[in-house]
Amino acid sequence: IPLLCRALAMSKRPLLLFASPWTAPAWMKSNGDVRGKGTLKGKAGDKYHKTWANYFIKFLDEYAKHNVTFWAVTAQNEPLAGLFTPPQAPTIAFTAAQQRDFIAQDLGPALARSPHRTQLLMLDDQRIHLPHWAKVVLGNATAARYVAGLAVHWYLDAIVPPGCSLEATHKLFPDHFLLYTEACTGFFMFR
Repeated sequence: IPLLCRALAMSKRPLLLFASPWTAPAWMKSNGDVRGKGTLKGKAGDKYHKTWANYFIKFLDEYAKHNVTFWAVTAQNEPLAGLFTPPQAPTIAFTAAQQRDFIAQDLGPALARSPHRTQLLMLDDQRIHLPHWAKVVLGNATAARYVAGLAVHWYLDAIVPPGCSLEATHKLFPDHFLLYTEACTGFFMFR
């Protein structure tokens, strides 16, 4: 928070911050651990999903106490990586349908009820999952109402051409923006 406050004070224009969760607390996860391949317990609309959505609001509340606001949050960082990550990585696995239901029943309504004007981004994973994820999530009118845009990562971009992923998704859902939210060089050791 002190570093964000310094950066905000130094900036000549407003900074647009976004946050993306890696994992829920262990007691909310199917595997009982913040690490490894676990999902949120239960199903959308239940106490675990509502509580996890409320964690987002509490996070935003606490930062707002320090005059730090977030332009956007993502529903989950790399939700499909939760199925493939090493056992020590903190994560929550979501399918597209699970993320759709969490957004429609829990996270979207919680954000809408909150005093925060924070936008919601979906996916936040490799663009190889497009346009499938967009069709599942944004194809649901309730979920689509809460989603401002799609967050994508670039690590597997060489596998799928942008016309088949980004362009196809934009044509299907032109009112939702596409934003690269994670990238780095040196990800593949052999390159």
